[in-house]
Amino acid sequence: MPILDRKIDFAIVLSVTKANPNGDPLNGNRPRQNYDGYGEISDVAIKRKIRNRLQDMGESIFVQSNDRNVDEFKSLRERAEANELLGKMFKAKEISSEEFAGVACREWLDVRSFGQVFAFKGAKSGVSVGVRGPVSIHTATSIDPIDITSMQITKSVNSEPGKEKGSDTMGMKHRVDFGTYVFYGSINTQLAEKTGFSTEDATKLKQALVTLFENDASAARPDGSMEVNKVFWWEHTSKLGQYSSAKVHRSLKIESVEQPKSFEDYTIVLKELDGLKVEVIDGQ
Repeated sequence: MPILDRKIDFAIVLSVTKANPNGDPLNGNRPRQNYDGYGEISDVAIKRKIRNRLQDMGESIFVQSNDRNVDEFKSLRERAEANELLGKMFKAKEISSEEFAGVACREWLDVRSFGQVFAFKGAKSGVSVGVRGPVSIHTATSIDPIDITSMQITKSVNSEPGKEKGSDTMGMKHRVDFGTYVFYGSINTQLAEKTGFSTEDATKLKQALVTLFENDASAARPDGSMEVNKVFWWEHTSKLGQYSSAKVHRSLKIESVEQPKSFEDYTIVLKELDGLKVEVIDGQ
């Protein structure tokens, strides 16, 4: 597979309807919100969804969530040691960081995309290897300040045997009634050369972004409540690119009417940059 030889920038516009896109565990699992009232989805949460989509597409993923585990390994170390070449390195007195990283990048798509820190105790020489990935993801931020609705919920069923009546346990559930978010990202060709990230990998990433919320339903995010509306994909003609990522990302302007209720209430203006083509893809 040819290594990616041209810089790529991208932007994803998504909408949330009566869902909690990313709860904050330090704030009662309320939807994340900055001090100005704008909603946020962390880059870590977005990468988790990308990993899940790539895994659904049949790709080998190193950082698997517990509910998406497709092998018998319960820890990252077990998964790494199960690789024949990496397993031998764990037993060696000295480990070549470059060789270790090369094997991991060839084995797992998320490692050669996002990078990974391998830090494990117990090997003869210990393992401490850092891989910088070419794909960077920004935090998603809502176009307008969000309104959060909270409701009280109860559980009227016995969790333990021996009780005559289920206790009415109280709790809270939070959601964003409606919000449109945007997040940006880039693919660095110099780091792609180091990890072996290919043009085919970039195509797989693009498909994962278009279908980001497929097979992602939960009690906080029911089916249909999270939707990718638009994907903007800029492919430069050189390794360094004709423009900085900041300038490319600023070329996308999204404005809304007062109190938007749907994605149709937003106006998207895309400024053309000389010599840089953009592919606009509707979400599925």
